[in-house]
Amino acid sequence: MTTPIMTEAELRAAVERELPGVRADLERLVRIPGIAFEGFDHAYLERSAEAVAELLRGCGLDVEIVRADGQPAVIGRKAAPPGAPTVMLYAHHDVQPTGDRALWESDPFEPVERDGRLYGRGAADDKAGIMAHIAALRAFGDQLPVGVVLFIEGEEEYGSDSLEQLLAEHRDTLASDVIVIADSANWDVGVPALTTSLRGIVNCFVEVRTLEHAVHSGMFGGPVPDALTTLARLLATLHDEAGNVAVDGLTGREGATVDYPEDRFRAEAGLVEGVQLIGTGRITDRLWTKPAIAVLGIDAPATGEAPNALVPAAKAKLSIRLVPGDDPKKAYAAVREHLHRYAPWGAQVEVVLEHHGAPCVIDATGPMFDAARAAFRAAWDGTDPVNIGVGGSIPFIATFQEMFPQAAILVTGVEDPHARAHGPNESLHLGEFARVCLAEALLLAKVAEVGRG
Repeated sequence: MTTPIMTEAELRAAVERELPGVRADLERLVRIPGIAFEGFDHAYLERSAEAVAELLRGCGLDVEIVRADGQPAVIGRKAAPPGAPTVMLYAHHDVQPTGDRALWESDPFEPVERDGRLYGRGAADDKAGIMAHIAALRAFGDQLPVGVVLFIEGEEEYGSDSLEQLLAEHRDTLASDVIVIADSANWDVGVPALTTSLRGIVNCFVEVRTLEHAVHSGMFGGPVPDALTTLARLLATLHDEAGNVAVDGLTGREGATVDYPEDRFRAEAGLVEGVQLIGTGRITDRLWTKPAIAVLGIDAPATGEAPNALVPAAKAKLSIRLVPGDDPKKAYAAVREHLHRYAPWGAQVEVVLEHHGAPCVIDATGPMFDAARAAFRAAWDGTDPVNIGVGGSIPFIATFQEMFPQAAILVTGVEDPHARAHGPNESLHLGEFARVCLAEALLLAKVAEVGRG
């Protein structure tokens, strides 16, 4: 006999019942500083993986902690009822480094609520994604109408270097009809979204050298170019006067379908008064369908410690965002060629790739996407979800597309424009989080209905 699928009213009541415990467990996860970057204590990632595994076992899943020359990931699985589809639920338990802690209004690893938001590193990206999955499973209890496989990665913020190997090794276990990736954002507070395109990424280092060693700035300054000035001039060639990317070979286009009012964009970005936007075209095109280059850091003497000497070498880290359709390897070659070609005054230039990831486009049509939109519409009390692009990168989505070509991939998320993921004072809007939890529970119910025909 087929188990009845819980009604919307039953799921609303169940999610509301589970939310206090879900939030408490989210706060426990936020307190674990699991950072996969080099130089951090990776024992915290082991703790984080164990904590996630315990949560999944509490939902009745068969659980294992796995790794492939990287940080621990967690896989939990519960078989589908006869004839029902299986849904993979993805999130990650590692977080970004905190940066300068002086910029945080509270301890990044001690969650604090202020004005309806929960502050802490990972509170939004992406431990709330984990807990949205948990909330949906707890809401159903023993009446889960679909099979589920949870895949909680442990090094997404560090580039997912071992992900492809993990997917290959556990492909049969992870095989699903639908994949829900809870690592993106909604369009606004009160407006849900499905992410249908993401830019790719190339991170690299460029180092210029003009001297074998530092020399006196008075005795040699004038004829001799210092490396910092040289690097500054080289970096300036990456954009034209309007701020458009000026590297030959990086592709771009127009065609974004959602408008982003400039006043809203400026406020959400935190632009200081008087600063102009760079580039040309619609803001959403500049964010989603055109390339971008940013200087993330420069190795140079600190101003308080700098001697009166010409700096012999200087190094910068660049982040290049690529539009859907571009190729990361070709893009890196184009940037490298540009940096060598425009090196000022004959300076020696070395360019080293850190990592890259492919952009992707998702064809968000079909019954599973219709089910997702219906679930979002219900959770947001009649507000239609919008299709959005994302200027950021989740390169592994392209890997999922390649390995599971028959699966419908739904990219959702818990963030909103004020979440400040990756920055100081990251936070989660608790009201929107409750809607996300409800939406996921409704989604699983509607996927089950589609599966039953």
